[in-house]
Amino acid sequence: MSQKHLVNYISRRKLIDSCFAIVGLLIIFVAIFVLLGLVLQIVIEGLPRLTPQFFVSFPSRKAEQAGILSAWVGTSLIMLVTACAAVPIGIASGIYLEEYARKNWLSAIIEINVTNLAGVPSIVYGLLALGLFVYQFQLGQSVLTAGLTLALLILPVVIVTTREAIRAIPISLREASYAVGATKWQTIWDHILPYSLGSILTGIIIGLARAIGETAPVITIGALTFIAFLPESPFNNEFPFFPLEMTFPFFNFQQFFAWLNAPFTVLPIQMFTWVSRPEQDFQVNAAAAGTVLLMMTLGINGIAIYLRYRLRQGIKW
Repeated sequence: MSQKHLVNYISRRKLIDSCFAIVGLLIIFVAIFVLLGLVLQIVIEGLPRLTPQFFVSFPSRKAEQAGILSAWVGTSLIMLVTACAAVPIGIASGIYLEEYARKNWLSAIIEINVTNLAGVPSIVYGLLALGLFVYQFQLGQSVLTAGLTLALLILPVVIVTTREAIRAIPISLREASYAVGATKWQTIWDHILPYSLGSILTGIIIGLARAIGETAPVITIGALTFIAFLPESPFNNEFPFFPLEMTFPFFNFQQFFAWLNAPFTVLPIQMFTWVSRPEQDFQVNAAAAGTVLLMMTLGINGIAIYLRYRLRQGIKW
């Protein structure tokens, strides 16, 4: 190739790269503009209904009296169960697969299945939970069942992110730890996990953000569309507030964890119920519930991003 042809070829490639970059930016700007437009429309439409009464009222047949008390409480409790189940199991699984599992055909099959499970439709997890948790384990259509179902949904994301975060730690850090006599577990606990925790939180953020808006799995396992009561409180109304007893084991675990067996509803289902009503006032209620759901999602993301930022400040390679 002559020098002139080489210069023309390079110029043409630069032009193509520039055009591709411009098209990519335009697509991103259009997507962001559409997303912001939809969010602003929901917020502006639902803002008049965001009053304290809306948060402390149960659903009602009258739109002006309807609220989201049972929905946001149910969503919060289910996300608590989801995080408590998925985060420790996902991190432990990622550590085992990356640090302890032998590299053979069995571990390869596990890795492929974990990666593929991250893309399985959520309704499949709902059907799995219906057969396993509801019918096999007899957990019923409860907060515990919903939380475990969503934990299964986000578990592959947490596992994959944990493995990638651990894999990104330089090998020199492990070698330095082993050189001063640390065991494998001491190296993981004192060095690998603290340095990779910020990246692991990214996977947890993505998983919880996906789980909080899921509707298909919780409908499959029997979420209620109308509920006018809250789960039983784990605390007493009088001092010492905790459910203590005078006999062994001196703590009423049945009362403290009774809310796990309570029926539930969530914000996405409440929104769907209101959207299906023909009255315009219920459409406003649905927009207000959507705004609350967005705020809860952004709140979870904000807390996790803040923790990730603080953790990464102390990283010094």
